[in-house]
Amino acid sequence: MPGPSNPRSNLLFFGVTLWFLALVIVALMVALRQTVPPLWAMSAVGLIALMTPISMMVAWRIGESGGGSSQDYAMRELIDAVKRQTEEGSLSEGAKGVLHRKRERELLRRAIEQDIFDEDWDAAMVLVKELAERFGYRADAEEFRTRIERARAQTLDRRVVEALAGLEELIRRRQWTEAYGEAARIQRLFPDSHRSEGLRQRVDQERANYRRELERRFLLTADSGRVDEAMDLLKELDTYLSPGEAAPFQEVARGVIGKLRENLGVRFKLAVQDHQWDDALIVGDQIVTQFPNTRMAQEVRELMPMLRDRANRGVRAG
Repeated sequence: MPGPSNPRSNLLFFGVTLWFLALVIVALMVALRQTVPPLWAMSAVGLIALMTPISMMVAWRIGESGGGSSQDYAMRELIDAVKRQTEEGSLSEGAKGVLHRKRERELLRRAIEQDIFDEDWDAAMVLVKELAERFGYRADAEEFRTRIERARAQTLDRRVVEALAGLEELIRRRQWTEAYGEAARIQRLFPDSHRSEGLRQRVDQERANYRRELERRFLLTADSGRVDEAMDLLKELDTYLSPGEAAPFQEVARGVIGKLRENLGVRFKLAVQDHQWDDALIVGDQIVTQFPNTRMAQEVRELMPMLRDRANRGVRAG
């Protein structure tokens, strides 16, 4: 249920309404440039002069008394709106242009700030040009240009560093095909960055270094008689060497392969003699896979069915 009305608020509302009507009359007189009865004009001007101090006094007393009702708040808003309308309406066209220009400048500055935050550098530069050429704020525009160029450079450098970290990971995992592709992609995306220079040559160098390391390890393991390890290294090294590059290693490779074949043959015979059928099957598969065209592989193939049968019967018996 609504409470009792406030007489002061009603008075203020009535006064502001008359004040606004008087302003409308004067504005129409000026806009239409028509003559009106002197009595009307004098009444309107007198009403404005009379209601201005009364309205302000009542509003001040309402504020001092702590009036917080929605009606009082609405009245204060109305007063502020009328004041702004009056102040701007009393300005000359030149003054209005200055006022609007300042507002447009602030809106433009906010838009530039947002583009910088969004890392939309091209859009920001377009607005900076507008700020300098249309509004004449060349110092502000130059400051924004410096900020944009610095932020763009920092962002670009960060992205290049992130991309290079991915390239380093591919190199570490020896994924050379993917590394070459990533190096080319980085150079296409960041052609102006000094960090993207010579990336393919870097991949070439890392690949060559790893190949030399493989060669050294292969020779050391072969010389120390670690045949299985040497054979694994030989298989990996084979993917790096052309026929001409492999020639110096052929003799060592033949020795390693021969030694491995002999070792596998001995292990197979011992497993069969000891009735270790599962071990014999494992070693037999290695012989057939790694040396498929040898006489030893043919002999192992002939024994495999018997070995599987005995291995199965041994499992069932267990």
